[in-house]
Amino acid sequence: MTRPVDLKYSPSHEWARIEDGTVTVGITDHAVEQLGDLVFVDLPEPGTAIARGAAFGEIESTKSASELFAPLSGEITEVNSGLVDDLEPLAADPFGAGWMIKISISNPEEASELIDLEKYEELISSEEEH
Repeated sequence: MTRPVDLKYSPSHEWARIEDGTVTVGITDHAVEQLGDLVFVDLPEPGTAIARGAAFGEIESTKSASELFAPLSGEITEVNSGLVDDLEPLAADPFGAGWMIKISISNPEEASELIDLEKYEELISSEEEH
């Protein structure tokens, strides 16, 4: 799978698509691959305020459970509630149909702390070496 070059990434394997003051958030194909067979996701309610780096939910697989972290601060405006009943879109299309939440950004300057695709792929390579 080719990772989108126009997204920003976090070291905890979330991606962020920033458009017009809103960030769409999901987890990367690498995170999906590392988790294995996905069985459950817990997502927040719209209207929830979230701080950058704070957990907004949890995803579980047959191997492990992982917290999901907000790449930017703001208010959650939309949740992909379909994932609660069907995780297939997340496995099949993590950068599209598998999006998780949308956040109305309260502090746009935080976006500078996210990494680009090149740095994200360097991070994955260094993790795999250890």
